[in-house]
Amino acid sequence: MEIDPLPNGSGSVGTTIPEAAAATTTAATAALKTTPSSKLSQLTESLKLEHQLLRVPFEHYKKTIRANHRAVEKEVSAVISSVADVADCNEPSKEDAVLNLTSLVSRLQGLKRKLEEGSRTENLQAQRCRARLDHLESVDAENLSEWNNVRLKRILVDYMLRMSYYDTAMKLAESSNIQDLVDIDVFQEAKKVIDALRNQEVGPALAWCVDNKSRLKKSKSKFEFQLRLQEFIELVRAENHMRAILYARRHLAIWGATHLKELQRVMATLAFRSNTGCAKYKVLFEPKQWDFLVDQFKQEFCRLYGMTLEPLLNIYLQAGLSALKTPYCYEDDCTKEDPLSQDSFRKLALPLPYSKQHHSKLVCYITKELMDTENPPQVLPNGYVYSTKALKEMAEKNNGTITCPRTGLVCNYSELVKAYIS
Repeated sequence: MEIDPLPNGSGSVGTTIPEAAAATTTAATAALKTTPSSKLSQLTESLKLEHQLLRVPFEHYKKTIRANHRAVEKEVSAVISSVADVADCNEPSKEDAVLNLTSLVSRLQGLKRKLEEGSRTENLQAQRCRARLDHLESVDAENLSEWNNVRLKRILVDYMLRMSYYDTAMKLAESSNIQDLVDIDVFQEAKKVIDALRNQEVGPALAWCVDNKSRLKKSKSKFEFQLRLQEFIELVRAENHMRAILYARRHLAIWGATHLKELQRVMATLAFRSNTGCAKYKVLFEPKQWDFLVDQFKQEFCRLYGMTLEPLLNIYLQAGLSALKTPYCYEDDCTKEDPLSQDSFRKLALPLPYSKQHHSKLVCYITKELMDTENPPQVLPNGYVYSTKALKEMAEKNNGTITCPRTGLVCNYSELVKAYIS
């Protein structure tokens, strides 16, 4: 899912997961015991980045348990209420008693089916958590390359899911046999809400808010309020003013204590039409408000499951680009071998600081090797600089003649001047 750059992490999510944290520590300890010291640092840093791998299925598992618990409590309460109603009847007829008992048995059978289905779902999600713990525990120095290859595929699947390439993500996961290591089912849940919002429907999003009401309240989310405002705006757009007023009394009045200014601004649209020229209210009727709701949902969804707000692929690429970014990368004559010569990488690296260079480094245009005291730079008559190694090899192949690869200038090796770096 494409999200504007924001601080990564899930600091706004109040839930802690001591079990998953302990499992991560166990996995790291087990791996480090069998790892040579040469790769100790690399492996330790790799495991530190796997917080999301454990957090997402764990949060999904907890959510399923809570949902099943609420459903069971509701059904059990209904059964007990039915039994109490039957017990309160004064000498019911045989037909009524049979009818009541049949209804009660049918309800209990339905409860049993729901319990079995919920148990299967919980077991599948527990197995997924176990599979990810086993994946972390399996890493060691011998299979580090293979393990990193699997991680790369996980990162690509994560990126595809966030960008809404669901079919491609599923095919990659299936072909790589990593279904238990990626979160396709979690993103499928988000897809239903996103598709509905893009079709200008708020029903699925409001249902999602109800399912996660306690978590959203704990994080002080405004998402449900923004959905209600948009639904009110649509009633005003359709000129159903009376329905809009009734809707505001029922669904918006409760937000007055915390969001009064926004509420007053939206309520003022009752005095304007959707084609108003007043910029303050005109913006509320623009289609981009739905795009804003989609982006807001993506952010709330990521926070809820403890995901990074940026795709993992972007985070890893930015980590690498931060070490390469220099002012020269944005100049017109930047070499094509530099990743930052490409517009897509430049855009990704735009918010990153320049890398700190303590000393200048000269790299030969021909051999791509570093020019230093062992391989000093030499200057051609036209001012271009290349390494001694490259120019010697060229001179040996051409009877002492040098041809500049960038300008085509031809000169003798004796005409070169050695350059000194202070």
